[in-house]
Amino acid sequence: MTAAAKGPASYFPSIEQKYGRPIAEWKDLIRASPLTRHMELVTWLKAEHGLGHGHANALVAHTLAESKSKSEAG
Repeated sequence: MTAAAKGPASYFPSIEQKYGRPIAEWKDLIRASPLTRHMELVTWLKAEHGLGHGHANALVAHTLAESKSKSEAG
C-alpha cells in the first residue's frame, strides 16, 4: 500500500486529469519560464494555460522547492 501524497503533490493526479499534461511537462514549462518569483509564475500559469489558482500554486511550490533543494545539494 502506498502512502497518499502530501502537500502540493496531492494535487498532481487531479492536475493531470483536468489539464491533460503530465506533471513533468508542467515542471519543464515552469523551469523554462523567464519568471522566477512564485506569484509571477502562478499568475502566468493561470493566464496562459488556464490553470486554477490552487493547481498553479501547487505546481509552482513543488517545482521551486525541488529546484532549491537541488541547488543546495549541488
